[in-house]
Amino acid sequence: MQHVRAASVRVAKSPYGLGLHASADILAGATLLVFTGEVLHRNEVLSSGQDECYPLQLGRWTYLDLDARSRVVNHSCSPNAGLRSDRILVALRDIGCGEEICYDYSTTMSERRWTMQCRCGDLNCRSTVGDFHDLPTPRQQHYLQLGVVQSFIVEEFWLTVARSDHGKGDSPP
Repeated sequence: MQHVRAASVRVAKSPYGLGLHASADILAGATLLVFTGEVLHRNEVLSSGQDECYPLQLGRWTYLDLDARSRVVNHSCSPNAGLRSDRILVALRDIGCGEEICYDYSTTMSERRWTMQCRCGDLNCRSTVGDFHDLPTPRQQHYLQLGVVQSFIVEEFWLTVARSDHGKGDSPP
């Protein structure tokens, strides 16, 4: 995996406040940022009183309280980046100098409780950011093929598929 020098990304103004931007041309597949922070239990996140959009869901009950730099990476319904290995932000396509780096928050969420109004402005905007299971099936398949869905969500997805396939053809006619 190609690594981008720290100087290749910077925090700058975006239409949403702050955002992470490319400060040089970046090739598809490059590592952009490793999300870091303290690991929290879901109860800690819910009782903290902080904005629920900041912690990154790592598992059904575990979250990463993102550091300041990781918190400024914004959402897009047509992202140019995605998370691999649950914490590594990578470029999904070539990213031009000055372009804002965004990922689809729905690839990291499976809570069935929190949503956010989307303001990404993309032609394919879904209007609401929700859980992975709320995405249209073709979009789910696309993200699964790219390998940018949190590992616990991938496990949930395949368990659901296995359950829905179970029983097909098992009963006598």
